[in-house]
Amino acid sequence: MNTTARYLIAVFFFIISIHYIFSFTHESYGRATSLSNLKNKLIPGSSSTPASDTLENIPSEPYGGHTNETLAIDYHANATFVILARNNDLNGAVRSIREIEDRFNRRYRYPYVFLNEEPFTAEFKSRISVLTSSKVEFGVIPKEHWYQPDSIDEEKAKASRDKMVEQNIIYGGSVSYRNMCRFNSGFFFKHPLMLKYRWYWRIEPDVHFHCDILYDPFVFMEKQKKVYSFTITMYEYQATIPTLWGHVMDFVKLHPEYVAKDNSLGFMSTDNGASYNLCHFWSNFEIADMEFWRGPAYTAFFEYLDKQGGFYYERWGDAPVHSIAAALFASRDQIHFFDDIGYEHNPYTHCPKGKGAWQKGRCSCDPLKSFDYDGYSCMSKWDRFIES
Repeated sequence: MNTTARYLIAVFFFIISIHYIFSFTHESYGRATSLSNLKNKLIPGSSSTPASDTLENIPSEPYGGHTNETLAIDYHANATFVILARNNDLNGAVRSIREIEDRFNRRYRYPYVFLNEEPFTAEFKSRISVLTSSKVEFGVIPKEHWYQPDSIDEEKAKASRDKMVEQNIIYGGSVSYRNMCRFNSGFFFKHPLMLKYRWYWRIEPDVHFHCDILYDPFVFMEKQKKVYSFTITMYEYQATIPTLWGHVMDFVKLHPEYVAKDNSLGFMSTDNGASYNLCHFWSNFEIADMEFWRGPAYTAFFEYLDKQGGFYYERWGDAPVHSIAAALFASRDQIHFFDDIGYEHNPYTHCPKGKGAWQKGRCSCDPLKSFDYDGYSCMSKWDRFIES
């Protein structure tokens, strides 16, 4: 055998060796160069898989299964999940992350940011991190963003708390709950770990995601130019926000330039703002654009409300604060209702009602028990408003 022949044989075996190495170590290369795939490329119609059963249309694992498989994602939004939790919320946080991973994020691998007013324990970090192949960051909230500010008259605030306790108002006597509401209203999007992101999906410990999410809600929001989204809307407790709407209208009079022309005031008021019907979006689930919160309208709005002291003298929640801001400063077509995301935060559940959505999402919730048109829900008001 001459030198040229020996050289060609050596090259041939080298190429075959490299091919096998890549086939075993790079799954996508192995699929692309498999005999069945080459046959499908060369002989049209030879595939044994129906055309509709593509990876894009079929979840890769049943609910409850765990896999590191991801879809061939062409584009990711600049987005993260954000979870406010304490160390004693660990088991609930594990359940929430396990479900959002199974239903959505094992395919998309968006990162997580966990925030706490004190450092997370090593156990918390390890038990959360093992659930996902996504990046997970754990941050401590700056004291000035969490604790009751010195400007609050504590004697006055305590008198308000004591009164709410007498009235059996939920969290009426809690200072930490008020800290959380103020933080979620005006500071979470300013945390150093959040600054690099534009979009967020808020998740709380011990919530449930009942349906497969077969597309990217972040990219949907971005492409459709939405700024805020929800799954549940309901009435707020009047006793927790007795002066909030009056301060909102005072702000609007001071800054009419911030009010969007095609706003959603009609969802919250039937008399052009003279009164508030108490409807708000339940903010324990929200996917939103942090540039909206970081913008001049919301910045001025939050700072104005914060100066009134209502987070502590009353019990203003981040849900009505966010909802009112979105309704006033965004146009109505920038707010989106995610009907196809089955979601539960005890005691309320949203179960998809859209045609085929429950079946397509392989939902575990009972559509007949969905909160959407319960007497305490504002969904019918939203429907009427958005269709008007």
